[in-house]
Amino acid sequence: MTQRSTDTSDDAAPQPTGADDDSARREQDAIVTALTPVIDGIATTLGSCCEVVIHDFRRPERSVVAIAGAVTGRGVGGSMSEIGMKVLASGDTARDELNYLTRTQDGKLVKSSTMVLRDTRGTVFGALCVNLDVTAVTQAHTLIGEIAGVAATGPEPPTTAFGDDIGTVLDSIVDTHQLRRNKPWAQLTRTERLDLFRDLDERGVFAVRGSVQQVAGRLGISRASAYSYLAATRNDDGPGTS
Repeated sequence: MTQRSTDTSDDAAPQPTGADDDSARREQDAIVTALTPVIDGIATTLGSCCEVVIHDFRRPERSVVAIAGAVTGRGVGGSMSEIGMKVLASGDTARDELNYLTRTQDGKLVKSSTMVLRDTRGTVFGALCVNLDVTAVTQAHTLIGEIAGVAATGPEPPTTAFGDDIGTVLDSIVDTHQLRRNKPWAQLTRTERLDLFRDLDERGVFAVRGSVQQVAGRLGISRASAYSYLAATRNDDGPGTS
């Protein structure tokens, strides 16, 4: 059964500022409405291993506006993943991300495709995502390979945080990218700190409202320092704080 947002509050999406914006908003709303029964059909066809999600980037903090199936544990009002943030940060140049593998924090292996939603003006305003739990299939493949004497090869898929709380997703992304540097913030060089902020920015973390303050808290630095490092990466200059 499809879960669909019934949020009609004024802050559910940015309000139009003119006739063109109003027309665009109505068109985008119509696209979401038209796709909602489609996702139920896709999920029903592919079975219990499938989840189909509609994201509305006009409300990035709770972008899930419709969902059919249950793979990632999210509901309506849930947040986008790191892939979604990357698509959001790309704006109208965003491209579909197809057939990629990730692993959830509870160990599920998920095969996904993220397809951007555009209106007739070419504006990217959301995404349609299909998530397939292929854990059992992969385990069977591994078992058959072992019986046949063929070892499984390939890199381990990255772990992706899925959740209804955007704060949890942001914390997971920051932790993951900081751990890759194998040093706490205090031991990072200026260049490494800039690289960390540049990496987070390129992945769309700072496209979410309130994310700078949350990243600062996760790293144990002041909000002013976080803004300074972010500005520095965007201006190719160094911050004056640490």
